[in-house]
Amino acid sequence: MVMLKRHGLGLMRAFLVLVGVSALCSVALGTRRANVSLDQRGNKHRHQGHMSLHRHRQRGGKEGQVLYRSKRGWVWNQFFVIEEYTGPDPVLVGRLHSDVDSGNGNIKYILSGEGAGTIFVIDDKTGNIHATKTLDREEQAQYTLTAQAVDRDTNKPLEPPSEFIVKVQDINDNPPEFLHGPYYARVPEMSNVGTSVMQVTATDADDPTYGNSARLVYSILQGQPYFSVEPQTGIIRTALPNMDREARQEYDVVIQAKDMGGHMGGLSGTTEVKITLTDVNDNPPKFPQSVYPMSVSEDKVPGEEVGRLKAKDPDLGDNGLVNYRLVDGDGMNMFELSVDSETREAVIKLKKMVDFETKRSYTLKVEGSNPHVDPQFLAWGPYKDEATIKISVEDADEPPVFVAPSYTFEVEENAPEGTLVGRVHAKDTDVANNPVRYMIPRYTDVEQFFAINTEDGMITTMRPLDRETQNWHNISVSATEIGGHHQDTKVRVNIKVKDVNDNPPEFATNNEVLMCESVAPGKVIETVSAVDKDEMAHRQHFTFSLAPEVAHNNNFSLKDNRDSTASIYVLRKGFSRLTQDVYYLPIEINDNGFPAMSSTNTLTIRVCSCDSKNTILSCNVEPYVLPAGLSTGALIAILACIVILLAIVVLFVALRRQKKEPLIVFEEEDIRENIITYDDEGGGEEDTEAFDIATLQNPDGANGFLPRKDIKPELQYPLRPGGRPAANSVDVDDFIKTRIAEADSDPTAPPYDSIQIYGYEGRGSLAGSLSSLESVTTESDLDYDYLQSWGPRFKKLADLYGTKDCSIHDGDDGEDS
Repeated sequence: MVMLKRHGLGLMRAFLVLVGVSALCSVALGTRRANVSLDQRGNKHRHQGHMSLHRHRQRGGKEGQVLYRSKRGWVWNQFFVIEEYTGPDPVLVGRLHSDVDSGNGNIKYILSGEGAGTIFVIDDKTGNIHATKTLDREEQAQYTLTAQAVDRDTNKPLEPPSEFIVKVQDINDNPPEFLHGPYYARVPEMSNVGTSVMQVTATDADDPTYGNSARLVYSILQGQPYFSVEPQTGIIRTALPNMDREARQEYDVVIQAKDMGGHMGGLSGTTEVKITLTDVNDNPPKFPQSVYPMSVSEDKVPGEEVGRLKAKDPDLGDNGLVNYRLVDGDGMNMFELSVDSETREAVIKLKKMVDFETKRSYTLKVEGSNPHVDPQFLAWGPYKDEATIKISVEDADEPPVFVAPSYTFEVEENAPEGTLVGRVHAKDTDVANNPVRYMIPRYTDVEQFFAINTEDGMITTMRPLDRETQNWHNISVSATEIGGHHQDTKVRVNIKVKDVNDNPPEFATNNEVLMCESVAPGKVIETVSAVDKDEMAHRQHFTFSLAPEVAHNNNFSLKDNRDSTASIYVLRKGFSRLTQDVYYLPIEINDNGFPAMSSTNTLTIRVCSCDSKNTILSCNVEPYVLPAGLSTGALIAILACIVILLAIVVLFVALRRQKKEPLIVFEEEDIRENIITYDDEGGGEEDTEAFDIATLQNPDGANGFLPRKDIKPELQYPLRPGGRPAANSVDVDDFIKTRIAEADSDPTAPPYDSIQIYGYEGRGSLAGSLSSLESVTTESDLDYDYLQSWGPRFKKLADLYGTKDCSIHDGDDGEDS
C-alpha cells in the first residue's frame, strides 16, 4: 500500500482514507483503484481488500473467464500548494509510499511530468515531494505529475505509474487593471441626471472562484459632483443637471476598481476617463448691434457689395448655423442678401442701380434664425433675432449707360463693305447730360471686321463676311462721356452672319468603292450622299447625275433616289484587275438653294479579288509570280551568297585603294636598276651644279639612316659648307655621300620622290666619253685602271674597261649615254 502525505503552511489536512470497501466498489463499477492510503498526517491505513479482491478475481477467471483490469497500487487525488510562498525551505507537497516498501531501501520512487526535477523534486527513498521554486497561479494554475515505484537495483517497475495533480492555491497578489484605458466619452450637454456616459471594466488576474481576490468594486475619485459610477457595473452616469458646454466642455474623471469586495486590505487600480460635452442647439442667434449704418455710391453696378453683418451663436456646427433674410424695408427691391459660405456673414448687395438724384436713403430689416431647432429646447426660444440696416446713397459722376444690356444683330454673308449691321445707344444719366463717343476695342475685333460711327453708334462692315469661316462675331462697344472724368462703359454686341448659298455640295465621304471581279450586272455597289457647307435647312435637297462625258459609259449607271442619295449600278460583268483595276466615275451634284450650286465629284471604284461568297480577298494588283521550282529556303540561300560576294568585292576594292607606297626606301631597291629615258644631253662629270647624283642611289649605305619619302624632315639642319670635291677627283663615293647629306638636310630641296631633270651642259670630262659609238674606228690609249679605286659601285665598269686587252675609244666629248 502507498500513502501520500501533503503539508501546506504547517497545516495537516486529511483528504481521503481508502478501506476495503473501496475495493468492493471498484469491482462493482468495473474499475480498480490502487491500495493506497492518502493521509495528510502521515498515518498508514492497511486493509485486507487487496488480497481478497485478488482471490475473487482468480475464481472468476476460472469459472466464467471474466477479465478485469490489472490491479493498480496507487490512489491519486489533488494536492494544493499556495502561490508566492517565500519561506527559506522548500515546501513539502506530499509523500508517496508503496505497500511493497518494507523500509529496507530497495524501492526507488520516481516523479515525472510538468515541472518534475525543476519545480518539484522527490526523495527517491522516502517519497517526499517538495516544491523548490515560488509558484505563480497566474502563470500556471496546476501541474500534472506521474509517480512510480521501481526496484532500486533493477529499475523494474513494482507498481503501475499513476497521475496526480498539484494545484496552485491563489492568494490576492494581483491588483485590478483597466486594460483599455485611458477612456474617452461624449455626452450631450444639458443631459438629464443619470444619463449613461459609458462603462469601464477592470480585470483581476487572481482566481475568481477562490475567495474575494477577484471581486471588484468601482468608485469615483475625481469628477464629482458632475458624474457618478455604479459600484458593481462600472457604468458612469451624469450626476448634475444642466451642464452647459459653452461654460465648460471637458471633464477629467478618475475611476478606481478595488478587489476584496472593496474592503480594507484589497488591491486597487485606477483609470482616467476624459468626458466631452457635445453641443446641442440651446442658444438662439443674437445680432451684436440693433442698427447697422451702410452707404453706397450711385455709380455702383448691380451685384456689388454694400456691407456685411453677422449674428452671434455660441453653438457649434449645424446648431450654430444662422440663416438670414430680408423681412421689411423700402429697399427690398433695390438690394439683395446673400450668405458668405466661409465666414457665414450676411452680405448686402446692390440689386438695382441707385440714383442719388432720385432717392438718397433706404432702410432694410434683416432676420437671423437657426434652421435646426431642437424640440427639447423649444421653450428656450425664440431662436431668431432682427436688426435694422440704414443705407445712404452717395453722389458720383456716373459713366454713360447703354439703353440695352446687350445687343444682337444679323448681317448676310458676302455683304459688301459698309453694310449697316445695327446701332447701339448710350446716354449720360448725370444732370449735365454730356455727349457720348463710341468705339470698338480692337482686342474684341482683332481682324477688324466692323467699324462704328463715334457719334451715333452705327455699326457697319469693313469687308465681306464668310459664315462658313465664322458664323458669330462677338464684339464689345465702348461709350465714353465727353468731358467730365471721361468714364466709359462697355456693352456686348453679338453679330450673327446669315447664310447665303455660296458653297457647292460634295460627297459626304471620299472612301473608295470596292467591287468584286465577279459582280453581277444590275447590282448596286454603292449609295452616295452629299453634304453642303452652307446651313442645311429641312427642305434642302440634292440631286445626282453622271457627268456628261460618262453619261453613256458601258460600265456603271446612276439612279437618283430622290432622297438626297443616289445608287451606283453595274452594267456589265467580266471585270478583271489585270485589265483595269481602278475606274473613276465623275458624278454631278446639284442643290436646291438660291442661287443653285453644283459640283462634279469623282467616285473611285476599285476592282478586287473575291471568293465564292463575294468576300473581298485582295484589292491590290497581284505581282508576277515566278514558276515553282525553288523553295523559299533555296532563294534565301542564293540571295545570301550574292550579298556575301558583293561584300567581298567591296572590301577588296577598299583595301586596294588604301594600299600605299612604303614609306621607307630599303637598300635592295636601287634606282639604278630602273631604266630612265630622257632626251637631255648631260654636261658630263663637271655638271655638278644642276645634276644631283643622289637620285641614282639610296644613301642608306653610308650612315644607316633611312629617310622618309613622303614627308619633309622635321629637324632642319643647316647646310654644311664642306668642300666640294674637284672635278678631277677620283673619290666619287665621297662626292655622292656629300651630295646626299646636303640634300637630306636642305629644307628647300624638292621632295625626295620627285624626278629631277638636269639640263646643264658640262665643260667636258677628264675621263672622256663613255660612248662606244666610235670605238670601232678609234683606238683609245686611256688607262681605266683608276676605276678600280672608285669602289664597289663601279666594279662592273672597271671590269669592262679596266683591262689592258680592251681598248676604249673616245666618243664625242660631253656626250652622255
